[in-house]
Amino acid sequence: MPVIHVHTSEELSLGQRDALKAHFGRAITAVPGKTEQWLMCIFEDSPMYFGGDDTTPSAYVEVNVFGDSVARENWEKLTTEIMGAFKAETNIPNDRTYIRYTATKDWGWNGSNF
Repeated sequence: MPVIHVHTSEELSLGQRDALKAHFGRAITAVPGKTEQWLMCIFEDSPMYFGGDDTTPSAYVEVNVFGDSVARENWEKLTTEIMGAFKAETNIPNDRTYIRYTATKDWGWNGSNF
């Protein structure tokens, strides 16, 4: 049950969102047991300041997964994949992008919790 929630300072086109979703669908397999089948992608744009500056595009990405923990090397691989997707599909520089990772056993779906 992974979720990738993307916040950007610029509105992404439908084509960009679709391309990022496809990248993320492949990339999520860096986390053991996770597949695109259960991946939810959310895209939001809003004003964003990075280092006090809002004139250069920036992004904040949250990756949440169901589970106890994820090994650092798996998160590292996912970071590489997400940053590569942003570089290929947007004008948002990697040095203006944060990614936050969370693994939790508290996850609800279909009227109950896992």
